[in-house]
Amino acid sequence: MSVDARTYPDAIARLVANYHAIPESDPIRLAKATSNLFRVRDDTDASGLDVSEFRGVLSIDVEGRTADVLGMTTYEELVDATLPHRLMPAVVPQLKTITLGGAVTGMGIESSSFRSGCPHESVLEMDVLTAEGRVITVTPDGEHRDLFFGFPNSYGTLGYALRLRIELEPVQPFVELGHIRFTDADSLFSALARISEARIDRDRVVDFVDGVVFGSDEMYLTLGRFVDQAPYLSDYTRRHIFYRSLTRRTRDFLTIRDYLWRWDTDWFWCSRALGVQHPLVRPFMPRSLLRSDVYWKVVRFERRHQWMANLDKRRGKPAREPVIQDVEIPVAKAAEFIDFFQREIGISPIWLCPLRQRDANVTWDLYALDPDTTYVNFGFWSTVPLSEGEQDGDHNKMIEAKVTELGGRKSLYSNSYYEPDEFWRAFNGDRYEVLKKEYDPQGRLLDLYSKCVVGR
Repeated sequence: MSVDARTYPDAIARLVANYHAIPESDPIRLAKATSNLFRVRDDTDASGLDVSEFRGVLSIDVEGRTADVLGMTTYEELVDATLPHRLMPAVVPQLKTITLGGAVTGMGIESSSFRSGCPHESVLEMDVLTAEGRVITVTPDGEHRDLFFGFPNSYGTLGYALRLRIELEPVQPFVELGHIRFTDADSLFSALARISEARIDRDRVVDFVDGVVFGSDEMYLTLGRFVDQAPYLSDYTRRHIFYRSLTRRTRDFLTIRDYLWRWDTDWFWCSRALGVQHPLVRPFMPRSLLRSDVYWKVVRFERRHQWMANLDKRRGKPAREPVIQDVEIPVAKAAEFIDFFQREIGISPIWLCPLRQRDANVTWDLYALDPDTTYVNFGFWSTVPLSEGEQDGDHNKMIEAKVTELGGRKSLYSNSYYEPDEFWRAFNGDRYEVLKKEYDPQGRLLDLYSKCVVGR
């Protein structure tokens, strides 16, 4: 059923009735068509709350550069609605099926984050379904301002965003890319800090910044700029692979839509593990299958059936530990982190993305960053072999300890291994407890540690 601005109140009434119909003894999960969480969790006894109606763009105010969007709307759907107006969300996470509500209650980041922060920083107001089964509107200066600033990084443990009003920003039709190679980490992160703070490079405005580390002496920053004309356009949606172009080109041009989804076609580079980058396979792959949500289905199938894992075991290969994380490290410590990571973990490539808080006068309670600091997001998504005596989780625990040592933060979309006391120190447990008592006094929803670490 399609919901518009007129029928939205009726959809709210149906959802609230369905929520109250779930037995209080049952854990609650959202029954969503898509998910980009890598956490292992037990859904055996969970009751799915059908939120399928809450998907779509209710309205776009072109002159005011805002949009009213339902929480389960994917960024692909949102971008398709805004680009015809030459507008886009301030931050568009890399994968098409990430939902707006998911990016706000979790953490999203992309190459505009050095100037626009995270997706929650461009939210103006939200309708939230609370644990008590009420729908309340939260704003930065309203009655529920505490929930507004405590909602990001709560991962559905304080409620669910049903409608969000967000700011949009103007775009031009094309993005010009410049790929700059560095042969040492100190030079790379010095340049990244300078460009992120000035938003200028060589007297030209920079609109997007990210990068890739292929090895200790092969690292790239990619600087993107909006342009209204392009001498040529590259296509990385079929035969050609975007991340490989960084090593072969110094300059490139994409449409704004292709730029926003440049990483989705090959799930950054993770599609290589599924064989679709093989030169004998790639020409026969239709565009409809070169998508992150298709790869997700393959991964979930393997998780259920363990065919490859069992085959590797029969071949005598060592067990492997998934190391799937995004972490934010202060740029002054970034070279130290990359040295540790390459020495102790050894995964490559690694994605880099600078992040600065958009408004220095705001505190986001459950993911507080220093507003005067540039952070570097390191994204790495692979597996590492376990040597004799090592256990599953050892490498992830090592990374978590290093991130804490360097004053960084870790996103919670994948498995975490923190002990309770260190988890609550990292994610402001005192403030979370206050919010939990206010908006979930009966403990109807899981708490953040149970959901993100215990994996219930």
